[in-house]
Amino acid sequence: MPEKNNNAAFVNWFRNSAPYIKAHRGRTFVIAFGGEFVADARFAHFIHDVALLNTLGVRVVLVHGARPQIEGLLRERGIKSRYHQGLRVTDAAALACVKHAVGSVRVEIEALLSTGIANSPMAGASIRVVSGNFVTARPLGVRNGVDFEHTGEVRRVDAQALKKALDDNAVVLLSPLGYSPTGEVFNLSAEDVATAVAVDLRADKLLCLTESMGVTDANKHLIRQLTLGEAQKLLSGKRALDAGAKRYLGCAVRACQNGVRRAHLISRRTGGALLLELFTRDGVGTLVAGDVYEDMRAATIDDVAGILELIAPLEEEGVLVRRSRERLETEIGHFTVMERDGMVIGCAALYPYPKEGVGELAGLAVHPDYRDAGRGEALLEQVERRAKQGKIKRLFVLTTHTPHWFQERAFKAGGIKDLPVARQALYNYQRNSKVFIKKLG
Repeated sequence: MPEKNNNAAFVNWFRNSAPYIKAHRGRTFVIAFGGEFVADARFAHFIHDVALLNTLGVRVVLVHGARPQIEGLLRERGIKSRYHQGLRVTDAAALACVKHAVGSVRVEIEALLSTGIANSPMAGASIRVVSGNFVTARPLGVRNGVDFEHTGEVRRVDAQALKKALDDNAVVLLSPLGYSPTGEVFNLSAEDVATAVAVDLRADKLLCLTESMGVTDANKHLIRQLTLGEAQKLLSGKRALDAGAKRYLGCAVRACQNGVRRAHLISRRTGGALLLELFTRDGVGTLVAGDVYEDMRAATIDDVAGILELIAPLEEEGVLVRRSRERLETEIGHFTVMERDGMVIGCAALYPYPKEGVGELAGLAVHPDYRDAGRGEALLEQVERRAKQGKIKRLFVLTTHTPHWFQERAFKAGGIKDLPVARQALYNYQRNSKVFIKKLG
């Protein structure tokens, strides 16, 4: 029995991941992670997941950090670390350690990506890794009286060269170093490199592997998704955020402001976090959406299948009246849908009776995974807005299972005689639905 359950779970997961496999093929993802992750025993599994993305046709750019490796080398050589406003002050001695540490980390990652041992996740992968001087940098200079010396910032990204490497199905590996036209080397922030590369490549996603679980609310619960506006508000607000999460959230905002569709903050401590974030509906981290991730809109004929799948269980329970595909296709113009990442997770319909100035709210449904979060109320509000635009003064609903929900939202009990004459003729006495009416201001 356990084996059958495991098999069923795998088949179900694999089928549910199919839309994401298709959607991600040919997309460009920039993935940033710190040196702490490279030193973690779980890092090899992450590289296996990167190899899988490459196999599935995802165009991958990796940007690694090396802070703990640099710190370790500085300690070995008896050199004191210097920071100002969270940035390393890189003098000549520190720069030598930076180059040494970054080079070692890059070689280690390249070695892992080159693995092809039989009976392992990397068997037959044959991944080509491309690194190089794709990032031109300039010095930070003197800030608030502090000379940052060899610490720099991104000046330009050779996006064309990066695209050529990705077109050749290579994984691009970038280090937190930049080069100037005069031959200087600058120590850069890995997060800034990743953000600049994602923007200049017009990447579909920026994925940041963080030390924390993602962005959390005041109760330390993970915030699953944020609009760009919400993320900006959170950054500028008074509530204290984890330093790492705040830094990466800032990168996510900058990326989305400049054309990257979505940015993800996911914990590097969660096994398989990359796959869980990319191939499950809700992921395991915080998504910042530069486009609309969850949207409410008028339904189209393409939504019929999604609506049918959503309302079928409620029809089986007798909560909703059965609708055939043919009927739904003819009535689709009455429906509003709530869509989340391409999936219909909510719907509601408005059937107007203009002669009487009333409208019927029908087919209100929310996917079980997304209930108790205000979505039903949002759909109701949208229907009410549509009703008011159509000069409808009263909204009525017939319900058998949820009278209290409507009463809590200002609907008052009514009777069959309160319905439009045409609707009275269609009333199903066998269902014995209760009538509730709401006056629209």
